[in-house]
Amino acid sequence: MPYINTQTNVTITKGKELDIKKKLGKAIELIPGKSENWLMVSFEDQCSMYFKGEGDFGIAFVEVKLFGKADSDSYNKLTTVITKILEEELDISPDHIYVKYEEVSNWGWNGSNF
Repeated sequence: MPYINTQTNVTITKGKELDIKKKLGKAIELIPGKSENWLMVSFEDQCSMYFKGEGDFGIAFVEVKLFGKADSDSYNKLTTVITKILEEELDISPDHIYVKYEEVSNWGWNGSNF
């Protein structure tokens, strides 16, 4: 039950959104036991964002939430891939991207919790 939300100050076209979604669907497999079959993805583009006091370049904040836990090596690998995807697809420099991970112990779906 992973969820990936991407907030950015750049415009994401529908085509880019679909490309990023597809790549994130593959990337989530870096976390053991996770797959696109349960992945939910959302995008918030054209956000008012500043990094290091500036906002005239591409910036992104990515939240990855998942039911359960993963090891730091898996998170490191996923961060590398997420930043690469955003650099390739949106021309955002990896040093202008934050990735936050949140492990959730209670996760609801279909009227009940896991």
